[in-house]
Amino acid sequence: MSGSFPWVRFTGASIALMGIGYALMKATTPSEEQLYREMAPDLRRKVDAARAARLAREEEMKKQVKAQVTHGVTPEATKPIWADVPRSK
Repeated sequence: MSGSFPWVRFTGASIALMGIGYALMKATTPSEEQLYREMAPDLRRKVDAARAARLAREEEMKKQVKAQVTHGVTPEATKPIWADVPRSK
């Protein structure tokens, strides 16, 4: 089997190449805090506004869910429709 493919060497080289790529990515990619600190003030204001809008939407959705759950919704109505037993025709 002198013409066989060197799988062990190929696997080792592949793992080494992926490891080098991962280490390079980790070394050069900034964290979220570093990225935020390096932003221009106008971009930082836009990010803050988008974050506040997202949090407001999430809070409003939580209020709606809480209102639906607490105001007389029966447990039967909260079950998913695929949980129902099929009716015979």
